[in-house]
Amino acid sequence: MAVLDLPTLVIHGGAGVAHGDLTPEEETQARRALEQALRTGYAKLQGGGSSVEAVTAAITVLEDAPQFNAGRGAVFTHDGRNELDAALMDGASGKAAAAAGLHRVKNPILLARAIMERSRHVMMIGDGAEQFAREQGITLVDPAYFRTEKRWQQLQKALREERAAQASNQPLVLPGKAYFGTVGALALDAHGNLAAGTSTGGMTNKRYGRVGDAPIIGAGTWAEAGCAVSGTGWGEFYIRTAAAHEICARARLAGEPLPKAADEVINHIIPKAGGDGGAIALGADGVMAFPFNTPGMYRGWIGPDGVPHVAIYREDPLPLPGQTP
Repeated sequence: MAVLDLPTLVIHGGAGVAHGDLTPEEETQARRALEQALRTGYAKLQGGGSSVEAVTAAITVLEDAPQFNAGRGAVFTHDGRNELDAALMDGASGKAAAAAGLHRVKNPILLARAIMERSRHVMMIGDGAEQFAREQGITLVDPAYFRTEKRWQQLQKALREERAAQASNQPLVLPGKAYFGTVGALALDAHGNLAAGTSTGGMTNKRYGRVGDAPIIGAGTWAEAGCAVSGTGWGEFYIRTAAAHEICARARLAGEPLPKAADEVINHIIPKAGGDGGAIALGADGVMAFPFNTPGMYRGWIGPDGVPHVAIYREDPLPLPGQTP
């Protein structure tokens, strides 16, 4: 694999997507949104912007796209609400921030950045986080903004399955796919600095203020001088294994090549524990990895050629830098 010497941006729109989940029109829209996110984030890098700026810009596009479970396309909780989480980390400085349990913040990744740059804290939740957002001029919307019919019907289906399980006195066994739905971005800027960000709408029919791995620094989001990771999958297992940090730690401490480290965590450690999902990883040398153990994962990258490369299903070609299609 060739090593890059120019800015690079890597994104994901969530693991777990499978053939039959999308209509042809939905698939086309998803690919376009991924390409737009890559172009928008890369424009920041080309203009001399930082990796943090590029990650924020790319994720904002994905949050605004209803095709993904983040921002506009967030799924519904058991109570019929949308509850959003996000995190951001700057590999150069080690600064990080996260927000969780949001109901009115249009772009949670922008709030995470504001927390990182304008507060002394790392994580804010719920009403307090939204009060800070208001004070910082972050756009708030009526919760109805997040309602999409497809996500509403997914909740109704989950509620029916839950009632059926209760009526038959059987435990409700959720497929791992129920826990998927995240967007993320990693960037390597012209100064060689890395950043990582992740944003999510959580899981359909979740209760009790459940929070997954996306806003947990080291679980679903991590960046350091040599490595950045954003995860997407069954959050409980990413939290238990500190998955994002574990990938980078293996590369930094054990000297494992980044693709090997990412594969080991995502395709061996997490499944062995009972979870599944995927991730994106990017090294300071430009090496990237897209491990996942589901039928598909929305993913893509853009580098020196300025051309967005995107894929959805496992068999979709996604040539890496230095490879021919």
